[in-house]
Amino acid sequence: MDHNEVPEHLREDKVSEETKKLITSLPKDKDSQGRRLCKYQGSWYYYNTLQGVINFHNNFQPQETDIILASTPKSGTTWLKALTVALLERSKHHDDHPLLSDNPHAIVPFLENNLYLKSSTPDLTKYSSSSSSSSSPRVFATHMPLHTLKEGLRGSPCKIVFMCRNAKDALISMWYFICKNQRVEATRSILESLFESLCRGVTFYGPFWDQVLSYWRGSLEDPSRVLFMKYEEMKEEPCVQLKRLAEFLGCPFTEEEEESGAVEKILELCSLRSLSDLEANKSGKTVNGVDHKFEVGDWKNHLTPEMERRIDMIIEEKLRGSGLSF
Repeated sequence: MDHNEVPEHLREDKVSEETKKLITSLPKDKDSQGRRLCKYQGSWYYYNTLQGVINFHNNFQPQETDIILASTPKSGTTWLKALTVALLERSKHHDDHPLLSDNPHAIVPFLENNLYLKSSTPDLTKYSSSSSSSSSPRVFATHMPLHTLKEGLRGSPCKIVFMCRNAKDALISMWYFICKNQRVEATRSILESLFESLCRGVTFYGPFWDQVLSYWRGSLEDPSRVLFMKYEEMKEEPCVQLKRLAEFLGCPFTEEEEESGAVEKILELCSLRSLSDLEANKSGKTVNGVDHKFEVGDWKNHLTPEMERRIDMIIEEKLRGSGLSF
C-alpha cells in the first residue's frame, strides 16, 4: 500500500520533536502487520495517534454538556454514534436529518485519531448534534481507555458511554476490516497473526481487557457519568438498551413517544443495514466502519476450538474478580 493510502492514524508523519523524545522512553512493539506501536499510560498506540492523544490532553476544552462515545475497536462504534445522534435529534422534527445525508463518523468525530491528529487546536464549534441548534451537546468519540480520556476532560462532569463487544467477534470484524481496506484476501495467516497479537495484548488501544476494565470499573464507581453497554445486549434487546441509553443521556422517551413507535423508528433509521444502504446510495460504497456481518457469534465460523479455548482462558483470567464477563 502506498504511503499516502495508509490511514493517517497509522503513520508517523505528525509526531512532534517533543513526542519523539517521549517515545524513546516508552515500551515498544509491533502489531500483527509489523507496524510500530508504543505503550503510553498502559495502552498501545501508533505514533501519530499518540500525538493525537497528547494534543487532546494539552488543548481540549471540555464543556459540561459534552457527550463522549467510547468503544473498543470494531465493537459497534458506528451504530452507537448513529443511535446517539438520533436520540438527540428526535425532538427537532426536521426533514433534513443528519443521518440521511452524512456518515455517523463525520457527525461524531474521533478525538485522538481525527480531530487532534489533524490539528493540535481543531475548530470544534461545528460539532454538536445539530448545526441548527447551538444548545445541543457536542458529541465526540474515542477508543482511549477511561483514565487516559479523563486526563483530557479535566474533571468535567460530561457523560461517557462505552460500548464493547466479545473479543472473538471483534477480532473477526477487524480481520475483514483490515483486509478490505488493504484490498487483500482475508487469509488464515492474517487472522492468525491478529489472534496472536490479541492474546499478547499488543493491539491498537490494547490490551483489550485493560481497556474494557477501565470503563467497567468507571461505570461501577460513577454510574451517573459512565454507562457501560455491550454490543451483544444491544442486538438482543435493542428497545430496552436504547431506552437505557436515552435515560442516561437525559432525554428519556415519553409515554406518548413510546406509544407512537418512536423507539422502533430510531432503531430502524439506525439499523446497521440502513446505515450501509444510506451511504451506499449516497456514495456508491458502504459506511467506513460498518461491520461486514451483524450477527453475534460469527467467530464460530472462523476460530478453531483451540483458539477459542486459548482466548477465553486469557480473558477469563484477566477479568477474574471484576464481575464482568462475556
